[in-house]
Amino acid sequence: MTAPLLETRNLVIRFGGVIAANDVSLSITAGRNLAIIGPNGAGKTTFLNICTGWIKPSAGQVLFEGEDVTPLPPRRIVQKGVARAFQIPQLFTEHTALENLLIAVAARDRLRNPFMNLHRIPERDEMMHLLEMVKCADAAHRPVVELPEGQRKLVDIAVALALRPRLLLMDEPTSGVASSEKHRIMEILVEALAERKVTSVFVEHDMGIVERHAEEVAVWNAGNVQLRGTPREILDHPDVIRDVIGEAV
Repeated sequence: MTAPLLETRNLVIRFGGVIAANDVSLSITAGRNLAIIGPNGAGKTTFLNICTGWIKPSAGQVLFEGEDVTPLPPRRIVQKGVARAFQIPQLFTEHTALENLLIAVAARDRLRNPFMNLHRIPERDEMMHLLEMVKCADAAHRPVVELPEGQRKLVDIAVALALRPRLLLMDEPTSGVASSEKHRIMEILVEALAERKVTSVFVEHDMGIVERHAEEVAVWNAGNVQLRGTPREILDHPDVIRDVIGEAV
């Protein structure tokens, strides 16, 4: 049996009287795209935050490639090979798209010279290739502030890939994007992840995106993993239709 890429064991966290993770144990298999769905407040984003070190659980463990990373700060977890993309792109908007990727490389390689010329970083060509992969090469030299939301999302994913992760956790990668653009953006992301051999976990509310782009789905409810299965198994389940999709059975 193949060892999981990332595994959580009995995670527990409470915010006052709210239980955001209640004895959550979940394994993530390398090479498969896992979607996390569930009602608002179910604990989906909290799970991503725990796995990337932004929040520490009151009990339980997070293991990446068999190593306990629970006590590590986010920076060290990134260095281990786990990257994160937030719901709102975390970019330096006054810098160009390419410069944002080069800043990520500088952080990855611990280049801390404030007088360093970013464009002299040896990986510049590799970063241009990443922008080509996410169909943003034409935006390479444009300040991020000028880019539409869809391109910002793609540049943000390219920044995460610049860190050379083996696992990428994404919080609503298509939120804020026009409905007509969502599938195109997701197709670009999935192709880029496959080319870089990066496993993904993404929180998503659009069931069309989940059905088309996930290989597995986990359903969160009240801080627990309620169900897990293929998109068809999950989206046809009466409990999911009632509690998540919101349609009459």
